[in-house]
Amino acid sequence: MTPEQLAAKIRTIPDFPQPGIVFRDITTLLQDAEAFSASIDAMTAPLRGLKADALIGIESRGFIFGAPIARELGIGFVPVRKLGKLPGETISIEYDLEYGTNVLQIHRDALRPGARVIIVDDVLATGGTVAGTLKLVEQLGAIPVAISFLAELPALGGRARLPDGIVSALIAF
Repeated sequence: MTPEQLAAKIRTIPDFPQPGIVFRDITTLLQDAEAFSASIDAMTAPLRGLKADALIGIESRGFIFGAPIARELGIGFVPVRKLGKLPGETISIEYDLEYGTNVLQIHRDALRPGARVIIVDDVLATGGTVAGTLKLVEQLGAIPVAISFLAELPALGGRARLPDGIVSALIAF
């Protein structure tokens, strides 16, 4: 499937979760087995050959794409979760959303210093969530080698908050 065909599978919901926000709902893409499979294949392809040690999926929709991509790449999956969701010793970072703030956490022992990591999430909007995740990766001494999204909302400027040359998105809205 082409990026345009995949984009057509994503529903747009205005004023969610609050007035003025245009939400890109990926659940309609996920319900289509062919589209979901095609999106995993297309997101995985440029990540092959990076010699990554782990893949980080950002809660919660990053888990949906990150886990099958990690499996395809033959590497472990590391969840980055919202405050209070991980049972072990964690490190935390507060980050900005387009409609507020939140806290992300990762297990303190999830990545070794020098580990090469790929970060995956569904949509790049303002970049606050992934910028926070990058700070967690940095605190653990790991090295981000790629950041992959299903879709990007370029008008919100999130890419400007991220390192040059390692960010990719299949779809732009």
